[in-house]
Amino acid sequence: MPRDDASGWMWLEASALAARAERLHRQYFHFTLSQHPTPVWEPPVDVLETAGQLVIVVALPGVDPKTIASAIEGDALIVIGVRTLSTTLNAAVIHRLELPYGRFERKVTLPSGRYGDVRSSVDNGCLTVTLDKLL
Repeated sequence: MPRDDASGWMWLEASALAARAERLHRQYFHFTLSQHPTPVWEPPVDVLETAGQLVIVVALPGVDPKTIASAIEGDALIVIGVRTLSTTLNAAVIHRLELPYGRFERKVTLPSGRYGDVRSSVDNGCLTVTLDKLL
């Protein structure tokens, strides 16, 4: 939209900012109560379904894959792990810290159905869990 249409441009900017703020609040800084004694944060997830599979993508940029554990418990996928600040930054002065650090935990209720083979992989900062649907 051309900037000479000020009211339309301003409305689009305001809407985009409001949507971004809502995403940040809902996804990245959603701290939860857990059975674990330390605070936890919840990473954002996408749940996608095809004719033969259910695919869950968990955004975990900067998380060491060795710290990630996932399991199917009942009708849910549980993902637990830790994001740590690099030890090379111990002496750094923090000017802004927007990424959550520490223990994370995410419980994703699965759509009803029966699932077979479970595969997981980490690529480009995302954990992808693929469940084959049993027909």
